[in-house]
Amino acid sequence: MLDQFEREIDYLRISITDRCNLRCQYCMPQGVKLKLHQDIISYEEIESFCRLMTKLGFKKIKITGGEPLVRKDCAKLIKKLKQIPGIEVITMTTNGILLKKYLDELLEAGLDAVNISLDTLNPKHYKEITGFDCFDQVMESIKACVRTSLKVKINCVAFEGNEDWKEVITLAKRYPIDVRFIELMPIGLGRKYKTLDNRELLAYLKTEYQDVKKDERVHGNGPASYYTVADFKGSIGFIGAIHGQFCDSCNRVRLTSQGDLKCCLCFNNGINVLDVLHQNIKDEEKIAIFHDVIYAKPKEHCFKDIDKMTEDHMMSSIGG
Repeated sequence: MLDQFEREIDYLRISITDRCNLRCQYCMPQGVKLKLHQDIISYEEIESFCRLMTKLGFKKIKITGGEPLVRKDCAKLIKKLKQIPGIEVITMTTNGILLKKYLDELLEAGLDAVNISLDTLNPKHYKEITGFDCFDQVMESIKACVRTSLKVKINCVAFEGNEDWKEVITLAKRYPIDVRFIELMPIGLGRKYKTLDNRELLAYLKTEYQDVKKDERVHGNGPASYYTVADFKGSIGFIGAIHGQFCDSCNRVRLTSQGDLKCCLCFNNGINVLDVLHQNIKDEEKIAIFHDVIYAKPKEHCFKDIDKMTEDHMMSSIGG
């Protein structure tokens, strides 16, 4: 469907849990209050919502969390969603710790691609950032995924104080994967950290590596700009949410684990889909309600003027 600014909105990011098995310092450290199980949207409700959204032209789904694989039967949900007529692609964002364990189930379910969050290749620094000594498990998951048909991407958040992103680049040299650098958004605890400007990271890439060229191939559903590098098996991508604002081409909305439909990360407005799903009205009327909310999607975020932000939830609660 088209929103009020004639952007085609066809990509739905679904957070299935606010829980995670890591405690990353900029996202979800110790002490974050979690929702009770009964307050989290059910798989049946997610499936019902997705069936309605396909009537509006939604065809791409990203499963996120928290950490989606800590919720039981995640692969079964993916299989059901993949069977909905109109859904073409289902991908997942994960920290990778449980990924190898569930990889066969996810492949059988029809998962098309996976994004693995990894901010450092230094095991000691990994523990400092995440709170847990799980680096080896993540690397084993990456290696296991590379041996399959899955498209694999590494998501690295580059922020001041973490210079390890320079080493993360080398994963794209060793493996046929995309390594993407994401500017840290000032949401929740992200406000306490200063993101690195992706333009500076690109300048470093061009200085340190040979034959860096713009990669015009389509790599996925999102807004990353990609580059190829001589002798690299994979590509390097940059998601410049702050310094490379891409709101004019934004194609997504989000469903939080509490059932809130969010059209922009900056603003705490939208609608709770559970209230709509449980109304005794026709599907056409429910679809019309969702259409109107999405149609009113804001023109752009306000990360450069955070005083205008109305969203005060943690990113782990909203969904990555």
